[in-house]
Amino acid sequence: MTLIRRRFLQLAAAVAAAPVGTQIVLAQAPQGGPKLTQILRNDLRGQDQKVQETVVNVLEMAPGTAAPWHMHPGAQEILFVIEGSVTVEIEGQGLKVLKSGEIVLISAEIPHLARNDGSSGARALVTHSRADKEKPFVVVVKRAT
Repeated sequence: MTLIRRRFLQLAAAVAAAPVGTQIVLAQAPQGGPKLTQILRNDLRGQDQKVQETVVNVLEMAPGTAAPWHMHPGAQEILFVIEGSVTVEIEGQGLKVLKSGEIVLISAEIPHLARNDGSSGARALVTHSRADKEKPFVVVVKRAT
């Protein structure tokens, strides 16, 4: 559990520090010191380049569970899979199956869903960079079938 907590703290620091191109960069740590591994760096999308609040959550999904179609007004979402796999569907981009160690960036105002199609549980670190704290955090979106 200590390893997962340490990894969570490293990921939270990396994601919250500067969501500003998507490339992986490995940081060299001083001998015996902590190592910070950047997993995503990207400009804010659809938020007029401002952030009022950053919210970091751990998402836990049992097999067969799903979040409904939804969007985050004024908030970009970053989802990093810690264990298991998570299927993410983003409007206009189709399906992405993310395995442990993989990440996706979802622009503000874009409807999407996440589900666990696997046979075991899944966990993900989810970060929202919010441009306006007065807007609702999440809005469920009705989709035509």
